Amino acid sequence: MTETRCVLYARVSSEAQTRDNTIASQVIALQERIAADGFMLEPGHSYLDDGYSGSILLRPALERLRDAVASGHVERLYVHAPDRLARRYAHQALLIDEFRRAGVEIVFLNRPIGGTAEDDLLLQVQGVIAEYERAKILERSRRGRRHAARSGSISALTGAPFGYRYVSRGQGGGVARFEVVEAEAHIVRLIFAWVGLDRMSLREVCRRLKQIGCQTRAGAMHWHASTIRGMLANPAYVGRAAFGRARYLPPQPSPRRNPRAG
Repeated sequence: MTETRCVLYARVSSEAQTRDNTIASQVIALQERIAADGFMLEPGHSYLDDGYSGSILLRPALERLRDAVASGHVERLYVHAPDRLARRYAHQALLIDEFRRAGVEIVFLNRPIGGTAEDDLLLQVQGVIAEYERAKILERSRRGRRHAARSGSISALTGAPFGYRYVSRGQGGGVARFEVVEAEAHIVRLIFAWVGLDRMSLREVCRRLKQIGCQTRAGAMHWHASTIRGMLANPAYVGRAAFGRARYLPPQPSPRRNPRAG
């Protein structure tokens, strides 16, 4: 075995993929390739991001890998495919350039990569196509959920509000629905009564919930006024669950003040 400092990086982007052991299949394939190339993978040289999106760079294992590369502890990096490093081509180019400048040789299992202009062009094309495919999947999902919402299907919603449990189509015999969780529904009734009948402030509601030992869905004893406000404004509690109530818009520059205005 050659004493080259080899590492591997693997990533899956969802909990479902993590449960299905798709990251384990990546690791096995990478380990086999490292052994076939005549190298040895030392303990602790596997960098794995379970359940992290490839559209962001701030991932725990990737951060550790970049630190190791910057410290000169990596000579050869094995990755299953460029989109495991990053989904966006700009991020791929940034990472590959960063690793190359540190003297790291990068090996992708799905295709060989060299140092020629043709190899770089092919990598760019693959990155752009992967980003385009991801955008298509997101748009298809959005349109599918919008169609489900217009058809009156509860499956358009991604989660149930406090007091309900979401029952998927698979669990509900082909029909998705909300199911009342009585322990949580009791708290919801208290909150609406305190605010609507007793005219209690949101902060006082939070204090009252803590006093009687009511927990949030996450199991915390401390409630936030913003959480209570969101519950009171949620139309699901009056039987009108809504899809697409909120929209995110790019920030608008603030208008310039007229210096002559006084």
